[in-house]
Amino acid sequence: MMHDVAVVGAGPAGTAAALRVLRERPGSRVVLLDAARFPRDKCCGDGIAAEVFDLLAALGVPDVADLAPPVPRLRLRTPNGRTVDRACRRPSRVIPRAVFDAALVDAAVARGVQLRHHRVRTLEVAPDRVVLDGEIEARAIVGADGANSTVRRLLGAPAARPSATAVAIRGYSPASTDPSALTIEYARGPYPAYAWAFPLANGRTNVGYGVFDKRGSGTRRQYLDALCGLLPDLTPEPATVRGHHLPLSNAPRFHPDGRVLLAGDAAAAINPLTGEGIFDAVASGALAGRAALLGADAGAAHRAALRRTFGRHRRHTTVMARLAARPRFLDAAVSAADAHQSVFDAAAGLGLQRGTVPPGAFALVMGRLLTLR
Repeated sequence: MMHDVAVVGAGPAGTAAALRVLRERPGSRVVLLDAARFPRDKCCGDGIAAEVFDLLAALGVPDVADLAPPVPRLRLRTPNGRTVDRACRRPSRVIPRAVFDAALVDAAVARGVQLRHHRVRTLEVAPDRVVLDGEIEARAIVGADGANSTVRRLLGAPAARPSATAVAIRGYSPASTDPSALTIEYARGPYPAYAWAFPLANGRTNVGYGVFDKRGSGTRRQYLDALCGLLPDLTPEPATVRGHHLPLSNAPRFHPDGRVLLAGDAAAAINPLTGEGIFDAVASGALAGRAALLGADAGAAHRAALRRTFGRHRRHTTVMARLAARPRFLDAAVSAADAHQSVFDAAAGLGLQRGTVPPGAFALVMGRLLTLR
């Protein structure tokens, strides 16, 4: 069978792409390929911004937010003890990826997407189609198969530089944390790093530790020690600890022309300030699904759509990530966010969705920087 679109990877980016194809052109033949069987675990903080649910509702999946209660606040603390604890404009939710991703897959299948358990190994681009493993044919392919994307590798993409790659561990602690707040504790060190504690509906806590530069990565033991040093009461259960690397969006862009597109982690769509990737995954997946219907013109259309949607945001996050790596600037930003709701809102929007930095908010941070002691 010739498919209209084949999507490789059934995470948030892949399911969003599949759903967008059917939203744009009902009755399209869409196959969703994944090497795993769902539900399956995924190394992630499990925190999902409210804007993600807006994107999913636009794709015809309005009820995913009901999987977890709202978490209204965001709490940050720097190594020098500067803190902010405020309510976000809209609450986030913490949903384990085993639950969240399976719900999206079920929604896609319910709308007519064919789910197939399959690991892609080869890719051949012909003038009028793309062939996967010599047997699966489609007019366009969306590679949404994660940080270790096979599709990206088969396209000949360059490896991400270490400075644009984060490394993290995640586990689940049986202990509970404040159910009303996402907590981030920044770490001291030569590279930006932080520990997180995100409350789950069942009273457990998703905890983790990440370094935002592969050159500063360490061993599993070192990461666990750093995590426990920052969050001593939330030790994760050993069997739940998993490691992962994250290709950050400040890496060079790779979006070729033609019938093969990339979305989500495969497209290095990870926020370099926070490591958040679900908003970018769903948004870039939806853009890829629309572009995929253009066949040979899909690649150019997808690249242009990503530039329009994320270009300004990514320029801002790249600059702010460099500044936030400096302890005095981080202290100033957190202090200004504690003093001014506008700065806090700008920081939350920049880190959790596709916000930018208003000049007024940046001026308040710089003013605070000049007065820090």
